[in-house]
Amino acid sequence: MAGMKTITGLRSVLVASATSLVLAACVSAPPASAPAAVDSTTPAQRLAAVDAIAGVDDTELSVQPLRDAQVDDLRETAIAKRRAGDLAGAAEALNQALMMVDNDPGILQERAEVALLQGDWARAETLSKKAVDLGSRTGPLCRRHWASIEQSRLARGEKENATSAHAQIEGCTVPGIKRF
Repeated sequence: MAGMKTITGLRSVLVASATSLVLAACVSAPPASAPAAVDSTTPAQRLAAVDAIAGVDDTELSVQPLRDAQVDDLRETAIAKRRAGDLAGAAEALNQALMMVDNDPGILQERAEVALLQGDWARAETLSKKAVDLGSRTGPLCRRHWASIEQSRLARGEKENATSAHAQIEGCTVPGIKRF
């Protein structure tokens, strides 16, 4: 009789285990969440968007600062290296220029644009914000700052913040003086 209880108990355990296995096989895995939309915009396309927004308007006021010859040489070196595809060399030349004149909004913007090309979105935004803070609030350079900030934010998926930056661009255009 004791052997019969053991067999019945063992059978109950086996049936319960088999039932659990069958039920476990019926459970489906939770659906995979849809992948986030991937932004396929290249760094070069982002810079092209900055160039398009910044275009010079012949009717607006644009003030250009005087520059040191050594700083201009470094800027020219950066342009040549960028055209040759040497973004690290262009960045280094502009970093050297910024060590000489760290408060030049134009050079800060040029460095921000190299950062855009390098895909360094946070640095591009930081440099453009610093340029805006230093007083470049009108003309093509101002539009370049805000367009760079916008593109940096778009690249990071910050659409609302990008919209806010885009809204600043219109305020950068100041009509020139009309003469009679």
